[in-house]
Amino acid sequence: MARTQGSHAETTGPRLRAAALRLFARHGYAAVSMRQIAAEIGVQAGALYLYTPDKQALLFALMRDHLADLLADWQPPDGDPEGQLESFVRHHIRYHLDRPDLVFIAYMELRNLVPENFATIARLRREYEARLEAILARGAAQGVFDVADTRLATMALIAMLTGVTTWYREGGRLDRATIEARYWEMARKSVAASAPQPDIAPLAKIGHASGGDI
Repeated sequence: MARTQGSHAETTGPRLRAAALRLFARHGYAAVSMRQIAAEIGVQAGALYLYTPDKQALLFALMRDHLADLLADWQPPDGDPEGQLESFVRHHIRYHLDRPDLVFIAYMELRNLVPENFATIARLRREYEARLEAILARGAAQGVFDVADTRLATMALIAMLTGVTTWYREGGRLDRATIEARYWEMARKSVAASAPQPDIAPLAKIGHASGGDI
């Protein structure tokens, strides 16, 4: 039996995933059919089922592998909490800027996962979030960070950092290095412990007594 044109095992699988990623990001998971994905890579629709059971499995694989790669790509370095936080922030920006379609799908298409797949993705996301939360908790315990609720701070920081993919465009006003540095500055300031405030009462009394404007 002749091989279906274009259905070479070593190339069709990756092309299938890349096509599904493009189409899901462009049109939304619900609006894309397996027939459209097949047309995108130039094979018959039936050939896709040699590589994936169905469209749900494709969506799940894209999300799962994205998070698994993210977890594998970064581990907290040795050192102080501020250095670890900087490493996390810079890596998160770099990693996500290179994968805007995956980031979009990972957040916007969660509702389309069946319960068992959703549970797996939620577990992987919590594992990633836990790494940041551990850094914040350690920094708060050492007085380096001023964080009253480490879970809330974790979610706020990740939302801020991930948001870069919604507006960044190559060739824009800021290059990647500048964006990375400025996001780190914002993240650092958002959790930094406040410096002790000087006691200004004596100065106020002096100003009042002399009629001066301090």
